Order: sequence, then structure tokens, then C-alpha cells
Amino acid sequence: MEQLDITEIVKYLPHRYPFLLIDKVVEMEPGVGLTAIKNVTINEPIFTGHFPQFPVFPGVLILEAMAQSCAVFAFRELGGYPSEETLYLLVGIDKARFKRQVVPGDRLTLKVTVERTRRGIWRFAATGTVDGALCCTAEVLIAKNEIET
Repeated sequence: MEQLDITEIVKYLPHRYPFLLIDKVVEMEPGVGLTAIKNVTINEPIFTGHFPQFPVFPGVLILEAMAQSCAVFAFRELGGYPSEETLYLLVGIDKARFKRQVVPGDRLTLKVTVERTRRGIWRFAATGTVDGALCCTAEVLIAKNEIET
């Protein structure tokens, strides 16, 4: 099983701090999916406002971390690194459900599995867990997009 550290992840994603939301890919199986890690720390800027008295990692950022994991997988599947003009954009989230809060100190494990690929649109089943406890499930759709620079 293949792993990717942060120096390899940034070759596949245009995101940078504070919006790069995956720290490591711990497992990748070609044609199937991958497992990534997001270390949630109190030092993240989101916690100054969400919420100062009880910091909770926002669900929309969990979904974004899932989408970033999907994009890394899609680029790896196609072979090679993306160009400056190529992005995978989030085009849909279906059946998102949140089961447990994610808080500073948690290690969020993101697992994405390909369900279908058609005409450049990828559908993934995604889960987020902390210490084996389910936090979030969703169907994530991403699509390759060429941008003009």
C-alpha cells in the first residue's frame, strides 16, 4: 500500500495553509480509494471563531477534507501531476451526515472509495472517523476542470 507525505500531497493539490486539509495519505489502493489523515489542532485559525468557548471543527471543512482526498486519488489514478491549469473541483455532496463532533486534538481519518467514474466526474463514498468512531459520511462528487490563467 502506497503512502504520501505532505511534500507529495502539495504536488497534487493547489490548496495551501490554512486551507490544505489533509496531512498525510496513509494508504492508497489503485482503482479502489485511499485513506488520509487530518490532524486537528487548536492552532488552526478557524477556532478563533468556531467556537471560542467550545472549539468544534466545522462539518463543511470535514467535507472539504474529503473532497481534497478524492482529488489526490483522482490525479494519482490518471498518472502524473496536474498542470497549473488543471483542478478537480467539488461538484456535489450527497447524503452528508454528521455523527460525532471533531475537536482539537483529534486525528480525523478520511476514507474515500470510488463508486463510479463517468465523463470526468468521479463519485466517491467517504467516511470520517476519530479513534474508530464514525464522525461523518457522505457521497462526494468531483470533476476535472481546466482553468484559464
